[in-house]
Amino acid sequence: MPSAPRHQLRIAIVNDYEIVVAGVAAMLAPHHERIAVVELDAGLPVMTDVDVILYDTFGQVQGDGVDLEDLVRGSDAQVVIFSWNLQEELVARAIRKGAAGYLSKGLSGQEVVDALEAVRAGSVVVPASTGTVDRGVVGDWPGKEAGLTNREGEVLALITQGLSNQEIAERSYLSINSVKTYIRTAYRKIGVTRRAQAVVWGMHHGFEPDRTRIVDTAALRD
Repeated sequence: MPSAPRHQLRIAIVNDYEIVVAGVAAMLAPHHERIAVVELDAGLPVMTDVDVILYDTFGQVQGDGVDLEDLVRGSDAQVVIFSWNLQEELVARAIRKGAAGYLSKGLSGQEVVDALEAVRAGSVVVPASTGTVDRGVVGDWPGKEAGLTNREGEVLALITQGLSNQEIAERSYLSINSVKTYIRTAYRKIGVTRRAQAVVWGMHHGFEPDRTRIVDTAALRD
C-alpha cells in the first residue's frame, strides 16, 4: 500500500530585496515535494499562514536586532535566520531572542530543506561551525552580475541605503577595517572611486530596497 503524501512545509522568504528572495526560492524549487514557498516578501510583512519564515539577512539587521514579533505578527510561524555571518555570539543571541534556527548560506538547497523540516519537528537548528561563509554562498543578490561577492554586495547595499562605514560595521558585525576592505574591492569592480558615485551606481543597479509581496495562491489552496 503506498504511503500517504508527505505534508509540505509551508514557508515565506523575507528580505528587503526582491532578487534575494527570488534567488532563495529558486534554490528551494527542486524540493517542491517537501516544501511549498507560499509567500515572498521584500520590505513587507508576511500575511499568509506559514510554518516557517526564512529571514535572509542580506542588507538587514542581524542577531538579536531582528524583530521576530514583527515578522510573525501573532502567528504560530517559526523564524529561521539565513546568513553568511555565523559568529557564535551572534547565533546565540538570535536563538535566545526566539529564533527557531540559524542557517548558513553555505548550505545546499536540500540541506536547507532538511533543517527547516527539523525546525517544524521541534528542533532548534544552529550551524555546525562558527565564523563566516566566504565562498559558496547560495542564491542571488544585487551586484552579483557585476562580479560582487555576497559580502561586497551587502556593503554596497548599505552604502546605497545611506549608512556610514561605522554603521555598516555595526549592522553587519564586521570590523571597520573589513568594511573598508570590502568597499575598496567593490569600488574597483564597479569602476567608481567615491561614495557618491557608488550610491548612484547602486541606485541604477538594483540596490535600493524593494516593497513587493508575491503570494502563491495555488499553494494556499493545497
